[in-house]
Amino acid sequence: MAQMKRYSYDLPLAGLVLLFALSLPLWAGDYMLGVGFTLAMWLAMVQSWSLLSATTGYISLGHAVFCGIGAYAMVLALPVMGIAISLIFGGAMAGLAALLIGLPVMRVRGPYFVILTFGLAELAKAIVMQAETSMGQFSRLIFNAPSLAVLYWVMLALAVIAVAAAWLLSRSRLGAGLVAVRENEEAAEAVGVPVARLKTIALVLSAVIPGMIGGLLTLRSSYFDAAQAFDPVLSFTTVTMAIVGGLRSPRGPFLGAIAFVLLSEVLWLRLPQLYMIALGALLIAFILFAPRGLAGMVSRLFASGDKSGKVAGHGTA
Repeated sequence: MAQMKRYSYDLPLAGLVLLFALSLPLWAGDYMLGVGFTLAMWLAMVQSWSLLSATTGYISLGHAVFCGIGAYAMVLALPVMGIAISLIFGGAMAGLAALLIGLPVMRVRGPYFVILTFGLAELAKAIVMQAETSMGQFSRLIFNAPSLAVLYWVMLALAVIAVAAAWLLSRSRLGAGLVAVRENEEAAEAVGVPVARLKTIALVLSAVIPGMIGGLLTLRSSYFDAAQAFDPVLSFTTVTMAIVGGLRSPRGPFLGAIAFVLLSEVLWLRLPQLYMIALGALLIAFILFAPRGLAGMVSRLFASGDKSGKVAGHGTA
């Protein structure tokens, strides 16, 4: 009953937030629109990351790989396909890359998987930089990029798609199989769950949206640089947001994204040298003292409010 009551709060609130987000380009200035773009980006990143990592328990540092591959594929396709098709192409190429690397990578477990996904990002960056150097390209400028408002609406659409995908996955047979992998991979495999196939599918699903996000980030800056596109900070920040927000809660990605966008606005512009220190300190603090993240704190707040109401009303309706 308490869970149904929480959902009754969440759904109208989510609808109001979505309406507010859709209206933002109609009245907000460039600064507010930029903040909204960043918030939608991180929400899409964390939710897409959760399709694999929060569901299976495999902590991936590979989101920077998919962002970079998507951005590079979009840049290469842009003169031929146009902006809209190029973005979709970038997401498809990121998904294809996830499929190709998923077959061997998803057989590795624990800390080795974390290290391997981080190494893949550096390897992909080195390959792209070498390819660009061999072609005499060190960076690429993009002309006639869409306006910030258009890019914001597309990023918001990706965030909504990521949230919907996470919701559908949690209620599907695929999601149930992935949860079985998280709880006990050996037992799941013993009873016939196709563990390797399910993990590879989850990796592919989690890669498509970051691939399109990489393309949108490149369009916004009107500039492609491999070192920036494959920046490992993207992966670290995504994981930190997920942990701070709450790994296994539908509220977690939203709360984590809001917390870190506010943190970046306060620290990055004014005290950039403290930003990464604050990021690391928050991650350590939440792992040690609040493993359920901000979503767990909110749930406890609702629970204490319900108990207070029952005491005040002597447990009657």
